[in-house]
Amino acid sequence: MREILKAILFGIVEGITEWLPISSTGHLILLNEFINLKVSEEFQSMFDVVIQLGAILAVIVLFFHKLNPFAPSKSKIEKNQTWQLWFKVVAAIIPSGLVGVLFDDWMETHLHNGLVVSIALIVYGVAFILVERSNQGKHLKQIQDVHAISYKTAIGIGIFQCLSLIPGTSRSGSTILGAILLGVGRSAGAEFSFFMAIPTMLGASAIKLLKFMMSGVGITTLEIGILAVGMVVSFIVSLLVIKGLMEYVRKHSFSAFGVYRIVLGIVVLAYFLIVR
Repeated sequence: MREILKAILFGIVEGITEWLPISSTGHLILLNEFINLKVSEEFQSMFDVVIQLGAILAVIVLFFHKLNPFAPSKSKIEKNQTWQLWFKVVAAIIPSGLVGVLFDDWMETHLHNGLVVSIALIVYGVAFILVERSNQGKHLKQIQDVHAISYKTAIGIGIFQCLSLIPGTSRSGSTILGAILLGVGRSAGAEFSFFMAIPTMLGASAIKLLKFMMSGVGITTLEIGILAVGMVVSFIVSLLVIKGLMEYVRKHSFSAFGVYRIVLGIVVLAYFLIVR
């Protein structure tokens, strides 16, 4: 029961931090510092990634109509727009997909630590505040409809997603920030970031599952339960967080998340340099 409660906590943290621009991977690494699941090291590495499948399902459920090119209620033009959106999403994930496949093991060995997470939290927190302040008061012509994002802009956002491979950066944070810098409005940028998450997380989860199976390490009944609980909880929490974030970005900037990142980054840095 204690391990299941821990799995619920991990699911809550994943469901919240996956979509807010504050780094889910960074938060899970930090959570592992204080709460350890009684599982194998190989399972833990896989769990931290595959738990995201629950969060992915939340995006599919919430945006199913917009993402479904076969919806009977859509006109021929709308169906074509949906296909084009998917093609742009696929084009956008290619850069990070290539980098991830080539350097996944190296990054996990050298970058998955508290120091890297804290620095990334602070750096991108400052970036969010600076970008929002530079745009404040300006009447910018921004792309407000996710369908209006061009292939060039989509690939540009995808290049920004490569930065999220550094723990503490945030996949949603880097893509939304990149979208804003490329002239996309917050709401449209957040939506496109969510859609990019579907193939990105599916691919990352598939790679981790394959590596886990190839490791030869068996999986226990408890570990299966932990994974299932974590995914279900992250799905439920993600439903609430995504709805809330979409409403938030229509009225507010991302500066508050920048402040949160900086404060958390300083606390984490102090912990790893002084306490630990």
